[in-house]
Amino acid sequence: MPTPPRRSPAARPPQRRPRPPVRPKKKPRWAMRAATTLSVVVLASAGIGHAVVTSLDADIARVDPFKDMKNRPRAGHGMNVLLVGTDGRDKITEQERRQYHLGGAPCHCTDTIMIVHISEDRERASVVSLPRDSYAMTPPHTDQTTGEHHGPHPIKINAAYAEGGPNLTVQTVESMTHVKIDHYLEVDFTSFMKTVDVLGGVKICTAEPLKDSYTGLDLPAGTHTLMGGQALQYVRSRHVDGASDLGRMKRQQRFLAALIDQATSSGVLLNPLKFRDVTRAVLGSVRADKGFGTDELLDLGRAMRTFSPSSSEFTTVPIGQMGFVVKGIGSTLKWDEPKAAKLFQALRDDKPLTVHKAARANAVKVDVAPQQIQVQVENGTATGGLGKRVDAALAATGFRTTHQPTSAADHAVRRTVVVYDPRWDRSAKSLAAALPGSELRAVKGQGPVLKVIAGSDFKQVTRVRATDVQQGEFGVVTGDEVGCS
Repeated sequence: MPTPPRRSPAARPPQRRPRPPVRPKKKPRWAMRAATTLSVVVLASAGIGHAVVTSLDADIARVDPFKDMKNRPRAGHGMNVLLVGTDGRDKITEQERRQYHLGGAPCHCTDTIMIVHISEDRERASVVSLPRDSYAMTPPHTDQTTGEHHGPHPIKINAAYAEGGPNLTVQTVESMTHVKIDHYLEVDFTSFMKTVDVLGGVKICTAEPLKDSYTGLDLPAGTHTLMGGQALQYVRSRHVDGASDLGRMKRQQRFLAALIDQATSSGVLLNPLKFRDVTRAVLGSVRADKGFGTDELLDLGRAMRTFSPSSSEFTTVPIGQMGFVVKGIGSTLKWDEPKAAKLFQALRDDKPLTVHKAARANAVKVDVAPQQIQVQVENGTATGGLGKRVDAALAATGFRTTHQPTSAADHAVRRTVVVYDPRWDRSAKSLAAALPGSELRAVKGQGPVLKVIAGSDFKQVTRVRATDVQQGEFGVVTGDEVGCS
């Protein structure tokens, strides 16, 4: 660990008598963790960590994204940061413009919008990407350039920044998600590249070649350590495949997972001087709200010491309709309102978006995620409460049960039956995998809601999960699922 800055003689603590040498011993892992924790506590109590970060406070450009905001959502648990990536190409050198294909005029709009939720216990980060072409309705506001007052009107969500800056961006996001934003952090191209460079690059893996003539990205399949400029090409590319902006957001999530891995595994967060260098690289060209200062930076730094790739989870707000055309705006993405509401409720309630990692590892892999399967449970026995028990067990493992089990016509069913419409045969097989030994029974016209007739053989529900890690109700992935194995 680097030596702390020298202090004046008056500020130095009294000299202590040196201790006799002790023969070094190999420490068990628990002892190493305890020693690391103790060293951090000592640094914090000595004021060293606070001192090196306090000097950075003046470097942060301040904005007031919450000015005159009224009728805001109720605060939930944990901390919500609105992370906004802006164009910022006006700060790029001519050489960087040519090398990384950053020509054209800056759009003064948001290229990336994410809600980063840090759990109250500081042990989990949930990142939700909001597509920049999302259909949005602005709240009433005053144009920051013309001073003209506007009533509510439709826009693409990234246009809120151009029309009303950080203030309208926060208002629009809060209005759409009902999630109260605690802090605002705005990052541009320059600060992004500096951050990656000061960390020594970020490792990215790709199973397929990635090439985009618009950004100049050209990565063969394999593992690569990307420095600042090339990393910017990676997160900006939209023409690698037909997924366009949605594909780009997945790559941004992969990159952010790798960035967290690099920051937490490299010792940066345990070394005050390295932490200072990284934060100085970032904060020298970012904008943040007035409340996002030294104490918040230290709080986040301490929280992330215990982070690992599996501590972070990433998703994109569920999309209900692609290519939703709006007059005067063009093609937009319309959210799936019921699913989006459940996603943002989970953020407000400070709940993880994925099941526990150990449970995921032990789950049986199936073609269709349980969150996509609707189930009606019937009790096919004379045992009171069996239907309710089966319904609860299926719901606990992610199946969308009706929560209203009924009695079957036959009360002497010995073997549990899964009744399904042949059009939903993949869903039926996935449900049957959660009920080992059950019988599959195809019934035309059953529709999308599968029926489970619980028999006397029922013992328990086996946990299942989709083979495709990006399936599920919210398409959530954890950092270790998208990082390099």
